[in-house]
Amino acid sequence: MSYGFINFSEESTLFASSNTGFLSQSIYQIGSYSDEDKANVIMTRVKALSLFSGGLDSILATKLILDQDIEVVALNFTSQFNPIEKGKNKVAEAAKQLGVRLQLINLESDYVQLIRNPKHGYGKNINPCIDCRIFMLKKAKQYAREIGATFIFTGEVLDERPLSQRFNALKIVEKESGLEGKLLRPLSAKLLPKTMAEKKGLVDREKLAGIRGRSRKPQIELAKEYGIDYYPSPAGGCLLTCEDYAHKLRDLFKHKKRVSMRDVDLLRVGRHFRLGPNKIIVGRNKEENQTLTKKKASNDYYFEVATVPGPTSILQGTKSRKAIKTAAALTAYYSDSKDIEVTISYGKEQLDKFITVSALNDAAIKVLRVGEN
Repeated sequence: MSYGFINFSEESTLFASSNTGFLSQSIYQIGSYSDEDKANVIMTRVKALSLFSGGLDSILATKLILDQDIEVVALNFTSQFNPIEKGKNKVAEAAKQLGVRLQLINLESDYVQLIRNPKHGYGKNINPCIDCRIFMLKKAKQYAREIGATFIFTGEVLDERPLSQRFNALKIVEKESGLEGKLLRPLSAKLLPKTMAEKKGLVDREKLAGIRGRSRKPQIELAKEYGIDYYPSPAGGCLLTCEDYAHKLRDLFKHKKRVSMRDVDLLRVGRHFRLGPNKIIVGRNKEENQTLTKKKASNDYYFEVATVPGPTSILQGTKSRKAIKTAAALTAYYSDSKDIEVTISYGKEQLDKFITVSALNDAAIKVLRVGEN
């Protein structure tokens, strides 16, 4: 079992809280003792916080720390940009496999503002990977204090990702998150400078790894050694790295100063079209039609075909005659109607208005479309 030797220096009690965790309780209880007693070292089991995506890298990093008899709490950040697949919480399954407690923290509107104006720029699409990492680690540091964790570690691998895992980027992330010299990366530890946890003997550096680069072969081999047979495929993940989603989010930022979480939620629903200040979203199936009806704002219009099966559409922005006619024509285009003229019902609270339109042609659709839909 690994033990941390904790005194009253700021460095040693990096994540100790004043009101939670066994570690902090021990420090608090000794607070009324003499100076000589305060100088004595407290010995308690080490607790570490894992930034846990549920992917192979974070699973292996956590396993390396668990194997040193260190208690680990896994922290996962959820957001509209990295949604949990319905019915398959792969992060929870991975944490269960390791036998660690999982804490989920949902990223809110302040995270949206970070994406809108990242200090360190974007990757290939609209993914601000360096800023995102700094943001999450700052929140992780706060949570580590709450639970009395002694150090934080991640599943990052040196040079695995060109934007956020180069050596210089790793150092920027450490410094700007307030974790310079204190953030452990178990999978590449032998290739990086020693962290405080290693220097103080809380972690045995020789039992950590020295993996580098984009190939996953070393991780797969390590997983075989540990008998780890469950880990999700690296495909998918953050929507900010997807070209189609990036187009939609850039369009949203361009046309709306105050972006709500509802706006972000709707980017994953339906086909999106832009008509000047107006956004039109057209459902692709029954489930999306229901979502659009449920999540539309009180001042949005919604549209449906009056006589045949078809999509539900919503119109955001100014309700000009042109905008209403365009939304109706888009609804007609994606409906089952074969008629030249299609009657569309629409309204705010009820479908109490009607308009008859011709469906748009393919060329007009292409001009209005945002992303590939």
